Amino acid sequence: MTFTEHANKIFQQVIADYHLTDNVDTPIRNPYERESIDHSLYLKCWIDTVQWHYEDIIRDPHIDPTEALALKRRIDRSNQDRTDLVEEIDTYFRTVYSDVTPLPDARLNTESPAWAVDRLSILALKIYHMQEQVDRKDADEEHRQRCAAKLDVLLEQQKDLSLAIDQLLDDYKAGRKVMKVYRQMKMYNDPSTNPILYKKN
Repeated sequence: MTFTEHANKIFQQVIADYHLTDNVDTPIRNPYERESIDHSLYLKCWIDTVQWHYEDIIRDPHIDPTEALALKRRIDRSNQDRTDLVEEIDTYFRTVYSDVTPLPDARLNTESPAWAVDRLSILALKIYHMQEQVDRKDADEEHRQRCAAKLDVLLEQQKDLSLAIDQLLDDYKAGRKVMKVYRQMKMYNDPSTNPILYKKN
C-alpha cells in the first residue's frame, strides 16, 4: 500500500466518523497512537472536516452577528491548528528521509509533502460532499448531473495528486529532491508582530 492509499483510507475513516453526529462540537476520538503518523493524519482530516462545517455555518445569511464573530474566532484557531499540524507532518517526513544524501543535481519542490497532504485531505472532503449532492433526492436531475460531472473531476484530481505525492516521496528517498521544512510564521496570530494587538498592550 502506498503512503497516499493509506492516507486516503484514514481520511475516509475520519469523514465517516465525523458524520456519525455531524456536529462541530463532537469531541475527536483519534484511534491511533499519539506519536504515530496515522494519529497526525487522522487529526489533520478531523480539523479540516470540522472547519468545512464551520464555513458552511458562517455563510448562513440569518446568523446572529455575535455568533458569527465567535465562529470566526474558532475558524482562526482552526487555521492555526491546521498550519501547526502541517509543519508537524513535514517534520515527520524530514525525519524519515534524514539519512538520505541528496544527489549533486537534487532539486527543490515548490510544495512540501505535508502541504500536498493538506490538499489531499480537503479533496477527500470535497468528494464526500459532492457525492452527497449527486445522491440528493430533493434536487432536480440537472443539479445531480452537474454535480456528477464535478465529482468526476475531483476523483481525477485525487488520483493525480495521490500519484504526485507518492512520486515526490520516492524522489526524497532516492535523493532526487531535497526535503526542507519551512515554518509559516503567520504574523497576524502573534501578539508581538500584529500591530493591532501589540499597540493595545
